[in-house]
Amino acid sequence: MPSRRHRGRRNHLAGLAAEDCVARRYQQAGAHLAARRWRGSIGEVDLVFREGRRVVFVEVKKSRSFDQAAAHLTDRQIRRIYATGSEFLGGEPAGQNTETRFDVALVDAKGDIRVIENAIGF
Repeated sequence: MPSRRHRGRRNHLAGLAAEDCVARRYQQAGAHLAARRWRGSIGEVDLVFREGRRVVFVEVKKSRSFDQAAAHLTDRQIRRIYATGSEFLGGEPAGQNTETRFDVALVDAKGDIRVIENAIGF
C-alpha cells in the first residue's frame, strides 16, 4: 500500500493534470488564460480566464466520478473562491463591476470533463 505521502503527491499531480486538461478545453473554445492558481489573501482560484471583457473563475475538482468530484466542493470552499475572485477583480479596470462567471470543472477518472457554467453564484 502506498504511503500517505506518496498518495498525497499522486493526488497533487493528478490535480495539476486535470487543471491542464481543463485549461486546454477553455483555450480551445477561445478563452485566454489570465492566471493559474491565482492566490489572494483569502485563498486560491485554480484557473482564471478572459472571454472578451468577462473574467471566468474556474474551480477544478477531480475524482473517480463526476458525482464524487462535485461532492468535494464544500460551502466553505465556495465562499473562499467567491471572496478570492472578488479580490482578483479589485485589480481589474472595472473592479467589482467586471462581468464575471464562476464555473466548476469536474474531471473523472477517465479524464472526461464536465463544465458547469455559473455553478457558483450568490
